[in-house]
This record gives sequence, C-alpha cells and structure tokens, in this order.
Amino acid sequence: MYSNSNNINVTPRLIKGAIWSVAGIILLVVAMAFIRPWYNVWSQEMEGKAEFAKAEQNRKIKIEEAKANLEAEKLNAQAEIERAKGAAEAIRIENGSITPTYIQYLWVRQQSDLSDKTVIYVPTETNLPILESTRALGIPKD
Repeated sequence: MYSNSNNINVTPRLIKGAIWSVAGIILLVVAMAFIRPWYNVWSQEMEGKAEFAKAEQNRKIKIEEAKANLEAEKLNAQAEIERAKGAAEAIRIENGSITPTYIQYLWVRQQSDLSDKTVIYVPTETNLPILESTRALGIPKD
C-alpha cells in the first residue's frame, strides 16, 4: 500500500481503475469519431426520404384537387346546358319571341340575387343615370 502526504491511499486497484477509465474515455472518443460521419450520412438519407414522401403526398393532393375541379367544371357545364334548355323552352312557349314585358320580368327576377349594398342606376328620359355622388359624402338629398 502506498501513501502520500495528503493521506490519500493510492492502491494498485485504484490506479488500475483510473487507467481503465481513461482508456474507456479514449476508446469512446475514437469510436464517436468514426461513428458520427456514418450517422450524419444516415440522418441526411432519412431527411431526404421524408422530404420525398412529403413531395409525393403534395403531388397526390394536387392531382386530387385537379380531379375535383374538373368534376366541378363538368357539373357546371351540365347545369349551364340545362339552364339554356330551360330558357330555349321558355322562348319556344312564348311563340319564339322575346317581348319587352318578358325582359322586364327577367330583370325583376334577377334582382332577388343582388345584395342590399348593390346600387342600380336607372336611366332618365335623356338616357343619363341619376348619379348619387352625394350619397358617399353623407350629404342629405334635397
């Protein structure tokens, strides 16, 4: 048994443990020096696969959206055809003539689709609209 002036007992077993600890740390550092580059390559490969999967999913989503838009356009076209057939049938029923009264009826029927904030300018006798320029300023009308 060895002893020094600080009263710390340095035994061969303690020295042997310290040497093994230092050797273990050195071995761990050397192993990490070799393992880390391989880990970086593997990590980048996994990131690339994840990005590829995400891009593939985004592509599939865009394809499905395009298919849905195409289907909607086809249905809109069919609806327009049916509307035109209805209008043609209405004209045929009226003996093939569109009268001014029928045009007024269509105009009045169309007004139900307008919002409350829609402004319609009706022409006067001189075919000029009555402008509401004072409306936006809040000036009361005479």
